[in-house]
Amino acid sequence: MKVLLIDDDAELSGLMAEFFVANSIELTPAFSGPDGLRQALTGRFDLVLLDVMLPGFDGFEVLRRLRSESQVPVLMLTARTESHSRILGLDTGADDYLPKPFDPLELLARVRAILRRTRVTASAPPSALHISGVSLDPNSRRVYLGEEPVELTTIEFDILETLMLSAGRVVSRDELAQRLYQRTATPFERAIDVHISHLRKKLETEIDLIRTIRGIGYQFALAEGRG
Repeated sequence: MKVLLIDDDAELSGLMAEFFVANSIELTPAFSGPDGLRQALTGRFDLVLLDVMLPGFDGFEVLRRLRSESQVPVLMLTARTESHSRILGLDTGADDYLPKPFDPLELLARVRAILRRTRVTASAPPSALHISGVSLDPNSRRVYLGEEPVELTTIEFDILETLMLSAGRVVSRDELAQRLYQRTATPFERAIDVHISHLRKKLETEIDLIRTIRGIGYQFALAEGRG
């Protein structure tokens, strides 16, 4: 698997490249916003690790420009004290975030979780789903609300697919976290909540298609009279 690291710390990039190669993952460094964006748009990478503070333009601008053309999974690297940066990264289209300084083994686990999720989805797609006016095709990874296409990020698609496969049943945050990240959701983790909020806005209809069951999780609604 091939990972692109966009970070201006050359020493850290070198250490991470050695660590990832030792774990059978090829890591390519880029040291500025413009160069990282150019490489990310080549389509050669399975995942992008993206730092916030970069020369040229910052990680948020890289992500904004990248998301206008690509849905490659992105894991943001943010300063531990900058909680607003994590939310902004998720709002801009990041799949997940990891505060700096981080444990290399935790980073590796998160990278493997994202790569495993995207690889499984691509290799064994289930049948198309048509529920409550929403159509989801895992083969093309396209979603329609009625006849209108809905543009989703990679992780938004995977969350929606998980909820639709369990339509009418409450899916806990832990279930979603295990499916998406292969880890248990923490009480203070905002990633899933932010992605759900984005999905709600994109699937807005006269009924609430994605319901929050307080203290438990989320439910995709079965609307009467709608296929």
